[in-house]
Amino acid sequence: MSCSGRSVLTLLLVAVSSINLSSTVSAETGLRWQQASDLSRFEARLEPLDGQVKVREFQPWILHLQDSAGPIAQAGIRVGGGMQAHGHGLPSQPAISAYLGNGRYRIEGVKFNMDGRWTLVFYVETEGWQDRAVFEIDIGSVSSNVKTGSLTTPDEALLATLYLDPDSKPPASPGNRFADHGGAVRLGRKLFFDKSLSANGELSCASCHQPERFFTDGLPRAVGIHRSGRNTPTVIGAAYQSWFYWDGRRDSLWSQALVPFEAADEMGSSRVALVRKIATEQAYRNLYESVFGDLPEDDFLAGLPEQAGPLGDSATRQAWHRINRASTEQINRIYVNLGKAVAAYERSLPPPISRFDRYVTRVLQGSQRDAEELLTDDERAGLGLFLDQKRTHCLRCHNGPWFTNGGFNNIGTGQFSGEQLDFGRVYGLRSALMDEFNCLGRYSDARPGQCNELKFLNKENHVPLEGAFKVPGLRNLIATAPYMHDGRFADLESVLDFYRHPPDREQSGQHELPELDITDAESRQLVRFLKSLSVVRE
Repeated sequence: MSCSGRSVLTLLLVAVSSINLSSTVSAETGLRWQQASDLSRFEARLEPLDGQVKVREFQPWILHLQDSAGPIAQAGIRVGGGMQAHGHGLPSQPAISAYLGNGRYRIEGVKFNMDGRWTLVFYVETEGWQDRAVFEIDIGSVSSNVKTGSLTTPDEALLATLYLDPDSKPPASPGNRFADHGGAVRLGRKLFFDKSLSANGELSCASCHQPERFFTDGLPRAVGIHRSGRNTPTVIGAAYQSWFYWDGRRDSLWSQALVPFEAADEMGSSRVALVRKIATEQAYRNLYESVFGDLPEDDFLAGLPEQAGPLGDSATRQAWHRINRASTEQINRIYVNLGKAVAAYERSLPPPISRFDRYVTRVLQGSQRDAEELLTDDERAGLGLFLDQKRTHCLRCHNGPWFTNGGFNNIGTGQFSGEQLDFGRVYGLRSALMDEFNCLGRYSDARPGQCNELKFLNKENHVPLEGAFKVPGLRNLIATAPYMHDGRFADLESVLDFYRHPPDREQSGQHELPELDITDAESRQLVRFLKSLSVVRE
């Protein structure tokens, strides 16, 4: 059995005051909704192109506009919206990509990354008027037959969206054509564990991403050459993500893999030093050239300073800027390939199959009695609470096989004063756009049409991005403590207590976290279920 990880959702229209909202279902087109504009100047009809609505996936939609004179052509249209209850905008910025005739417009870049009530707003301007149509919609996972605090007969379709297939393969990596190359995997593994690539010869990628700790380090905040400001996330499952680092400052696994080599707080090396190491050590040279082709000869390296790169101390940066452009381009190409090799290794790490996945397998096979032997009564009760969207809202952010929507949410953990300033996504977004190694950059192997996350990135500078951090996955939590972006909580009990008693908004700023209204016993059950997501050791 294979599960794509894409959760097909039902889309239910919600009647709201002052908005006459109706929906129809066509055998030809599937889901369809109609809406009058605010000033009644036009009617809008909205439908997903393939007749379904999916979460965590870009979809093309069709917008049909008509006024009293007939279909509206050549209108200026802007798309907005968001999730008002959570105080944030859309995770992407949709855009009109084509006029299809007869008042029909194709919309690209529509994406919903979590359950809940969303607003889609279409601002329409013609030569004679301006008006808007507002659609308020509820996106909810397929219904689940659960009772408060206990799982009775679980809905198989919902459980299947959380199941991780042991044979699952990461999605394609358009920016890295070597993502699944066996030679790149071997080179990447050697790079990942090599301490000699650091400035002090004592650190490697594996110093923070330790295999025995599910590729984390057990520390509140990572320690390289210096202590960093954030907790070390696991690299297992990273290939299924769209954004990297807690603030999403990189948009691919390979571009993220490049940063630690040069970062002063991490391995503290330089771009030129790394390239020199690969070119002069025969084992590395052989591995590299078997995948990426010839490295430069000794005369090229002889003309370069020992340490040079765009990061690091003043001397390192100045040395980099003195190198001619053709040489820096050649160095960058080699450097980029090393990141692509590390990403290939990380993509090869096996998925963390848990008792929960085995439980779901038995349920889907119709072996309910055998399934119940895999989870305790408390774990099944915790699963029931996790699936109970009216009480716990867990699935809004923690959905899919990796238990994350891949988005960014503000739960009141940002730090806006003091020594450990951390504003989260608001600056990470800008960094991703400026990164020379992003999906649209010249070092990426992707075509522009394959960079939807970056192309349709919502650049709206609104306050909720301040203090928003990436939603982490929930797999193998036993091995990945402590928790949160700054490692502030040593155990899951403390995390649940934080959700049950969210920070005061007057002191911590506006955040999206509702109070989790559960009892002490239910909190323990939720924790026990979350621990059941840990890896099964054969």
